[in-house]
Amino acid sequence: MDGFVQLENFAKVAPYAQLFLQGVIVTVLMSILTVLIGFCLALVLALMRLSDIRPLRFLGRNRDGSLKEDGAAAVLSKFNPLDFIATAYVEILRSTPAIVQIFIIYYGVFSMIELPHFTFFGFIKFERFFPGVVALGFNSAAYLCEIIRSGIQSIDGGQTEAARSLGLSQVQNLRYIILPQALKNILPAIANEFVVIIKESSITYTIGVQDIMSAVNAVKGATFVIIEPLLVATAIYFCLCFPTSKLIAYFERRMSRGDRR
Repeated sequence: MDGFVQLENFAKVAPYAQLFLQGVIVTVLMSILTVLIGFCLALVLALMRLSDIRPLRFLGRNRDGSLKEDGAAAVLSKFNPLDFIATAYVEILRSTPAIVQIFIIYYGVFSMIELPHFTFFGFIKFERFFPGVVALGFNSAAYLCEIIRSGIQSIDGGQTEAARSLGLSQVQNLRYIILPQALKNILPAIANEFVVIIKESSITYTIGVQDIMSAVNAVKGATFVIIEPLLVATAIYFCLCFPTSKLIAYFERRMSRGDRR
């Protein structure tokens, strides 16, 4: 296996162009589904973190109705189980490697679940593709949760008070007033997460997903050439991520210009 770049080695890679094309399709499809799953789960987690459900609230008051300032009862009265669960989820997934999470979900969780064995688009194996999407979606949700939470908190609290004065419920306020404005503020960050997922999806080849890096591995095994297919993969990732990043920056500038009017 030669460690130097040689032009003739690219000729050995050329017959496997179809594999790289299939890898691009898998990578883009996986990234889109990952962001969708991650966003839906992140929205739930963000609302859990912003909730004010304290079932032991009564422990924080004395018999005369005054608030307790310290002690175990005062601490327990502030305990929010939903916030605790969501915070634990976010911190654990943000503090552990994505590849470890993928292995746990694929070899641990889905080893106990019998997935149907079939292919779609003629080359994507569902039993490997689906666990990869789920693992990346769970990982992405931990980061999108903080983005969504900050977006919701950026909305002026006076708008919530105005909604209440108009008779809107909390759900209506969230649906019609808070979330539309928050989504506009966080849309560039969500789009950037899509770019990040395009790059991070490369680790799913370790569980047999036929992405771009899987094509590199196949070429290496067939031709004993490694540097040249890696360069091809690098060029493909660049062509996917760089234009997407510039497009996101363009729309972000357009949205910011509209806010300044």
